Amino acid sequence: MRRAMTSHHKIVALIVAAGQGSRAGGAIPKQFRMVAGKAVLAHAHDALTAHGEIDAIHIVLGEGQEAQVRALLGDRAATFVTGADSRRGSVRAGLEAIAAAGGADIVLIHDAARPFLPPTVIDRLLGALDSAMGATPALPVADTLVRSDGDMMGDGVERAGLHRVQTPQAFRFDAILAAHRAWDESREATDDAQIFKAWGHDVMLVQGDERLEKLTYPQDFARAETTLATPRSTRVGMGYDVHRLAPDEELWLGGILVPHDRGLAGHSDADVALHAIVDAMLGALAEGDIGSHFPPSDPQWRGAASDRFLAYARDRVATRDGVIDHIDLTIICEAPKIGPHRDAMRARIAEILAVPIDRVSVKATTTERLGFAGRREGIAAQAVATLSLPALS
Repeated sequence: MRRAMTSHHKIVALIVAAGQGSRAGGAIPKQFRMVAGKAVLAHAHDALTAHGEIDAIHIVLGEGQEAQVRALLGDRAATFVTGADSRRGSVRAGLEAIAAAGGADIVLIHDAARPFLPPTVIDRLLGALDSAMGATPALPVADTLVRSDGDMMGDGVERAGLHRVQTPQAFRFDAILAAHRAWDESREATDDAQIFKAWGHDVMLVQGDERLEKLTYPQDFARAETTLATPRSTRVGMGYDVHRLAPDEELWLGGILVPHDRGLAGHSDADVALHAIVDAMLGALAEGDIGSHFPPSDPQWRGAASDRFLAYARDRVATRDGVIDHIDLTIICEAPKIGPHRDAMRARIAEILAVPIDRVSVKATTTERLGFAGRREGIAAQAVATLSLPALS
């Protein structure tokens, strides 16, 4: 649903398409290459136009490229601006052109090389500007990070709190224009959020989307072509798990430590909620259950954190070129109360799965004091996972 509060704001999108894209290979810049019969730049333009709240689109091009771009875009409406030798300079040129055309209240600065932009990301960015001057989509880093020592692996890098920043980045127009005008031109910046922060403004992070990955290398184009051309199917899996409550145990539930007088007993940390989600995801993949991948008889899993199991299920989906569309989790217990911890659980599950938080639902119910859960002997959880997979997967 679109956000009515922005209806009185003038929102302009600025697509940066002046780069050469040499790492992508080929004879033409990557933003002009065809994917599924349409130029990458056209995909980006159409995604922004489809949102409905964007009033105008400016496209920053390299010198002499306008005729080529007009041919690629056909009758799509846009204002063309000649860029500079650097990305920063091209964005500055685009912002100045918007100012000369009457300005804007909000500007979305987007890289043409991120052509597959879901409208929900734009919604989150505009919502963030209710309380912030700038916002950017980002995804938590899920992979292990290491430094390199030549061709050898060096020390690991702590990934807690690290995010991969995407575009579009949204700003109050006057503020980002002032930040660009004040920037020390002897320095370069990799994105506009850095320039904005240097000017003294905070930038809010909102959930990004894996579909927004940048097209950089030849294999990225091959993957995008395959993804768009391959029919996909929706797979649904259901998971259910139970663990008993015991004294002298920590209560891990939904990936977080919940204060309680007892905890769940099991071979691992017994996080019944994450176990149910793992079973649901493996079920949607038709790859068995958690016990077949992490048998309780194997001592290496004794006391293991269940986020390892969930990350494994996430990676199994990625291996199949799948997308996690939605997770619906229900926790069944008399105590503790789940409500105060629901948002933290959703955030943690979304972080592990590297998906936006609005794809994770956490609910709770009781059994009206019936059965083992009603007697507070244990906690149960059931989960439904909805995945999108290539139809032949």
